[in-house]
Amino acid sequence: MASRRLRAFKRWMKSQGIQCSDTLDFMDCPQQGISVRALSDLHEGDVVAKIPKTACLTIKTSGAREMIESAGLDGHLGLSVALMYEKSLAQDSPWAGYLQLLPPQECLPLVWTLGEVDSLLSGTELHKIDEYHGFGMVPLADLFNHKTGAEEVHFTSVSPNQEYEDDVDSENGDNNELSKISGHDKRDSTCENSYIHSDSESDYSSVTGEDPMMLQMIMVREVKSGDEVFNTYGSLGNAALLHRYGFTEANNPFDIVNIDLELVLKWGCSLFSSRYCRTRLSLWRRINISGSVSENSEYFEVSSDGEPELELLTLLYIMLLPDDTCHKLDISICTADKVSANIGMILAEKHDITWSTSSEISKDLLLTEKVCRALLALADIRESCYGSKSIDEDVEALERCCMTERKLYHSLMLRISERRILEKFRTYATAGAQSQTFQDANGTSTRKRLKKH
Repeated sequence: MASRRLRAFKRWMKSQGIQCSDTLDFMDCPQQGISVRALSDLHEGDVVAKIPKTACLTIKTSGAREMIESAGLDGHLGLSVALMYEKSLAQDSPWAGYLQLLPPQECLPLVWTLGEVDSLLSGTELHKIDEYHGFGMVPLADLFNHKTGAEEVHFTSVSPNQEYEDDVDSENGDNNELSKISGHDKRDSTCENSYIHSDSESDYSSVTGEDPMMLQMIMVREVKSGDEVFNTYGSLGNAALLHRYGFTEANNPFDIVNIDLELVLKWGCSLFSSRYCRTRLSLWRRINISGSVSENSEYFEVSSDGEPELELLTLLYIMLLPDDTCHKLDISICTADKVSANIGMILAEKHDITWSTSSEISKDLLLTEKVCRALLALADIRESCYGSKSIDEDVEALERCCMTERKLYHSLMLRISERRILEKFRTYATAGAQSQTFQDANGTSTRKRLKKH
């Protein structure tokens, strides 16, 4: 039996012209919140919901629109003000039946105290929080839980003039029945993450109900009766999920760990002089290579399988080149037409490999024994950012943690997922070193054209 708040929400949806298929059932769990399950088998192409844009809570549709726009607010900041304004109206808000479903607060690190950020997120990719932007809240759509890489229902904007193929039985063919879409790409006009976005004010001009666009939710995968129906908020790692939505996922394939350029220079200065490191860094940049850049730093990504970016390997390789080889590279950059080819030429000479200017550098060839040792050192430096507790202690703390302790639980999930990547990073470096030792011991040199690994 539906909870009181779900019954109120369903009455509100009907009043707003939101149509929801009878094949969907809403579950209200005190611990895990609301989820959506299939009451019968759902098939690809089934339209399971229609949501008028006028039912969405945005800056344009909120009663606080004039105040928000006069203050020059937009994005999520403007939306937050709109949400606070509508909640302050309680039952007088047009969205009262929807807003009463929302939790009183979310576990977003953006509103944690500085002490909580420092103690719980130390070392993680969230210890320095970036901004992000969004544009509106979509009732009903945000009840579907997220599952990475498992989108089962997809959002699309559709004109009412679009034709539909009625596949329902005549006895059920009333105005509330939802049908299959035909003749159009279901993945066009995406409305990601249960937010809507428009570049045109005209899309929101008809708050009175004349908006020509409808949001639809269409099945893109088969779902068996009784199974939960999942949406996806995008291909996001745990740091992004926690930052934007206040939760994390176990075994998230989109998790990453960043190695800041500052950490690489810290490692370099432990072996060489600062002048030496600056010179080699400058040489690396002259080959038209750089790391990823955020507002405050330059960094290199380590993927969920522990593999570092080519740019990091190239920098370490140049850092560790003998002086005479480095000098040769420097001269060739000054005289060559295509500076990006020079590191490849150096590798070609060292490994007795045929080189062409169209070739791409192989990661395997950059994994010298010294580079692998450098990777292991960087893993240790990056690991030290998490503090004195070991990953095993983090795992034990997570096992003792209750889901109601959301800040602690999700921060531990994030720390553990990142530290698991660093373990794989070490394995990657160790395997590379062992492979190099084996080749050196056997005196082998494979002739092959340089290509991307």
